[in-house]
Amino acid sequence: MPFAAAPLLGVMMLSAPDAPAKPDVFDRVRHDYADNNGVRIHFASLGEGPLIIMIHGFPDFWYSWRYQMDALADRFQVVAMDLRGYNLSDKPEGVDNYAMPLLVGDVLAVMQKAGKDKAIVVGHDWGGAVAWGVAMMYPDKVEKLVVCDLPHPRGFRRELANNPKQQRNSAYARTFQKEGAESMLTPESLADIVGTMDDATRARYIEAFSKSDIAAMLNYYKANYPYEPYTEDTSPLVKVKPPVLMFHGLRDWALLPSMLNDTWEWLEKPLTLVTVPDAGHWVQHDARDLVSNTMRWWLTQP
Repeated sequence: MPFAAAPLLGVMMLSAPDAPAKPDVFDRVRHDYADNNGVRIHFASLGEGPLIIMIHGFPDFWYSWRYQMDALADRFQVVAMDLRGYNLSDKPEGVDNYAMPLLVGDVLAVMQKAGKDKAIVVGHDWGGAVAWGVAMMYPDKVEKLVVCDLPHPRGFRRELANNPKQQRNSAYARTFQKEGAESMLTPESLADIVGTMDDATRARYIEAFSKSDIAAMLNYYKANYPYEPYTEDTSPLVKVKPPVLMFHGLRDWALLPSMLNDTWEWLEKPLTLVTVPDAGHWVQHDARDLVSNTMRWWLTQP
């Protein structure tokens, strides 16, 4: 009898069910709203501890940061915003309502609602532009700065002014600046821009874009993207004061890596630059573990 039981026990052990999978970040976050002069900004929060504010780009919504939220929530309160115009945030009409100072103010409103005087600020694409803006306009509010696929504004302007390849690759932005450009886009086509994803994630993106205002999304380009003729930024330099961690996918066709040159000239503190050969514009998706693990290590350094 003992000899017969041993193989049976082995079969039972091999066929035992796996531990339950952890629920998706989408189902674990807490939702809240901040107010910036009457514009409500939605954000999702996970974890407790020092505050991290994550800002998505175009086209996206708070869920862009799902991998990094999951990786950091055991040590930090990770808050991911919906930019104005997107998903559950308000969508004020008019290009002027998407000027950079107002977008920066939205981040400060979220910080205040979270009950903190300063935060680690993380941004991607347009969210990266906003993150640079917060660090330059309100340096005392930013403990550390993390930017994914959005070079420093001076490098951006320099390449746009002088690099013919970057000028060609920025044709999409000039199209988005035209009146009525939103008619060319749908929630489904916007989800295609984000890239390959499973069916459940794609459905969430399409739902978020269906709740968004596509004209408002394009107002970011109309209000903040340079217009032709392109020129370099010759205004007095305001150096970025907090330490900076940058990630850049080298397959990002919209923002060429030459924009990264001389970034260190515009910073006061050390720069940690991570370039990822096989990643595209959504480096936080394409190299999710590298980005999450590097952020976790860098953010816990003295």
